[in-house]
Amino acid sequence: MSMSSKHRGVFIRQLSVTAATHPFRLAVVGSGPAGFYTSHKLLKEWPTAHIDMYDTLPVPHGLVRFGVAPDHPEVKNVMTTFDKVAQDTRFRFLGNVTVGKDKGGVTLEELKSHYHAILFSYGASQDRALGIPNEDVWGVESARAFVGWYNGLPCHRHLALPLEETDTAVIVGQGNVALDVARILLTPVDILRKTDITEYALEALSKSRIRHVHVLGRRGPLQAAFTSKELREQMSIPGVAFKADHAYIQKEVAKAQPWLAHHRPLKRLMGILEKGSSTVSADRSWSLEFLKSPSRILTHSEGGAVLGIECELNELQGDVGASPAAVGTGVFQQQACGLVLRSIGYKSVPLPGLPFDGRQGRVPNQYGKILANDKEEPGMYTAGWLKRGPTGVIVSTMQDAYETAETIVEDLKAQKDMLPGDIKRGAEGLEYLFKERNIRAVSYEDWKTIEAAEVAQGALYGKPREKLVSVESMLAVLEPTRLQS
Repeated sequence: MSMSSKHRGVFIRQLSVTAATHPFRLAVVGSGPAGFYTSHKLLKEWPTAHIDMYDTLPVPHGLVRFGVAPDHPEVKNVMTTFDKVAQDTRFRFLGNVTVGKDKGGVTLEELKSHYHAILFSYGASQDRALGIPNEDVWGVESARAFVGWYNGLPCHRHLALPLEETDTAVIVGQGNVALDVARILLTPVDILRKTDITEYALEALSKSRIRHVHVLGRRGPLQAAFTSKELREQMSIPGVAFKADHAYIQKEVAKAQPWLAHHRPLKRLMGILEKGSSTVSADRSWSLEFLKSPSRILTHSEGGAVLGIECELNELQGDVGASPAAVGTGVFQQQACGLVLRSIGYKSVPLPGLPFDGRQGRVPNQYGKILANDKEEPGMYTAGWLKRGPTGVIVSTMQDAYETAETIVEDLKAQKDMLPGDIKRGAEGLEYLFKERNIRAVSYEDWKTIEAAEVAQGALYGKPREKLVSVESMLAVLEPTRLQS
């Protein structure tokens, strides 16, 4: 028997009322900007949304805490917005819980059984390799690991670098991270002491012999990925000179003038590059070197430490507006150095049971709705670098996250299928697993206790905070709280 249009309308209204009054439980995997901004928008747009945010570490905020340079405190102000999100009674943070494994964490299937939907926003935790001989010898590291080291990421706190063994470092890549790394290597330590850089990094940098940093790119100045703000800061490091092939830069900029007239941000960037630094001569320097593709790491002996890097010289083919390609010329050049840091991009890693495009290094999706074989996966969403690839700054991540939140809201309004199951209890339904697996879930209130301890310790050093750099030390701060509760 078919349903009349009148009864069908009543049925749909009843479904809408049910969706609008019953809790919609969302699990968020990853506590960086993408996860927080999606939560912020969804809590605002859907009154019955209840969000549980999971992170492997006991502390939240992802790359804001562990990726933003310590001398960029203004960028970290977004944590105030995240604090406001966490104050919503419909939001819960569960740190120290790994999603994707049953030992010390919970599996994806276990998570699915207790939520209507899951948002994956765990970012990009690995770096791209150069794929050249001797890349694994002593003195070659990823910029990602170096950034994690000076920012107190637990897995990188014991990173060893030959800072006292050489006066020259080479950074491969010309994005913002590359300039961050170059700036930290060359900035006077007394300036860094006023930031939240870790004390062990300060001690190591105070003993560093690094005086010259070469920043290499395989294409030309107009294809560099750093921003005007980063370049301007780099040009202003006290007592550090800037070196480059200025004639080549001027020639490339002059050729591109008709195109630059319609691309003001890039024109502004080229203006800063042409102007250079007011420091002409100094005992410390950095250089931008173009049209170079690393071909091998030079070593003292078979498998020994870094002696230098060899690059093939390139030429550009194609118009500036069509992303010209770097083509090798067969001519090679060597640069002596004792430290090589690769900064050619991050990549996400797949989670067991989650659709993943290994070639693009991201989860296939449409406006944040996860796709499997070009079909929508009910109740599965993604945001941030996992969604679009590891590009952009925090503002672009916010826009990206809001788009995903809007997709979730539209799906809810359209009564689209979510994850199967009738009773969804969220984190409460997983408490028995936490007990069985001895998982100490860290709340946002716990995080604020950890943060207060870091701020108090930082005050002793005259800095904003001194980060706790191991999971054990973070949890130890909470032991008195745990005993009292």
